[in-house]
Amino acid sequence: MVGPRPAEAAARRAVRSVVRDLVPGSLVLVACSGGADSLALAAATAFVASRDGLRAGAVVVDHGLQHGSAEVATVAAAQCRALGLDPVVVRRVEVTGAGGLEAAARHARYAVLDDVAHRTGAAAVLLGHTLDDQAESVLLGLARGSGARSLAGMAAVRGAYRRPLLGLRRTDTEDVCTANGLTWWTDPTNGVPAAVPSPGRPADPRGSTTPGAAPAASTLEEAPAAPLPLRSQVRARVLPVLEDVLGPGVAVTLARTADLLREDADLLDELAGRLLDEARVADPADVGPRPGVAPVVLDTEVLRSAPAALRRRALRRAAAEAGSPAGSLFASHVATLDAMITDWRGQGPAHLPGDLRALRTRGRLFLRPARTPSPERTVPAETPAEPAQE
Repeated sequence: MVGPRPAEAAARRAVRSVVRDLVPGSLVLVACSGGADSLALAAATAFVASRDGLRAGAVVVDHGLQHGSAEVATVAAAQCRALGLDPVVVRRVEVTGAGGLEAAARHARYAVLDDVAHRTGAAAVLLGHTLDDQAESVLLGLARGSGARSLAGMAAVRGAYRRPLLGLRRTDTEDVCTANGLTWWTDPTNGVPAAVPSPGRPADPRGSTTPGAAPAASTLEEAPAAPLPLRSQVRARVLPVLEDVLGPGVAVTLARTADLLREDADLLDELAGRLLDEARVADPADVGPRPGVAPVVLDTEVLRSAPAALRRRALRRAAAEAGSPAGSLFASHVATLDAMITDWRGQGPAHLPGDLRALRTRGRLFLRPARTPSPERTVPAETPAEPAQE
């Protein structure tokens, strides 16, 4: 009897490692896009669940951003059902919101996953991010100067979300799909040569040059002229150059860097959370917000006396809590907030991603949406503004 391919065995071991804590009968959902990574995850999860007494289902989110996306979702759902997954839920979403298209799509996707997990009582939701995704995240974190948390990449487990495939490469997931007779879709915005012929190699007329891959949503004639998303450019251009200059294994090394930093970052985040709780001010007389708006108000003296590493982490978390998209908060934004604590000279409101404003007055740092009445309008006339520190 022929055993599973090495990639299949590795995927199954990886899934088993993140669901071993679940009680028999628990439902595990796989977030499936129809790509090789998520379909390989679906196949491995179906195998493990059937042998470990778990139930396995899938959620397919159609973002509606490309021509033919509904068909891609239908095919992905059909393949999940053929693997034995049940239930298989398909949802189409409307991608809108601040922070850019990628951030809005991610927000819509996780909203669906949260909702379906809640409605079905799922114990865990599995995501198909691979080692290559992790390496790209580390590079993007370096480029943004976002600190150790970004360099720590994606966590294997965070709440109900679990990422079993962070130790596998994309070539492994394609191998798993091939072994299971699965046809995967190649997203033309991912940066792979799906609709653009590579030198010396004719393009597949269906829009895919990957054997076993399904037709991409766009054909050659329909290939978008818009630039690739930043992550896709890292995947298609930056990583290949690094591999060429530094030698093979760059992606593996970057992923290892993320693993080494994660424990440190987790501890620092926990301590920063305690600092944020200590600095938080809940005084309606000081805030005066518009109904329905909950600004974050912090005691500047508590923050100023804290170690810089914890203070900056606390400020980043506070900005995200107030409504600034975490993925759009760069080191420069945090540095601006930090200067309002440690180098206060009466500077005006700071503008943050998500149309957020940061304003210091009366020993307090206010973080709130721009549309909210600013705290200086709520200050009685006899109360002077906080003086700048010399």
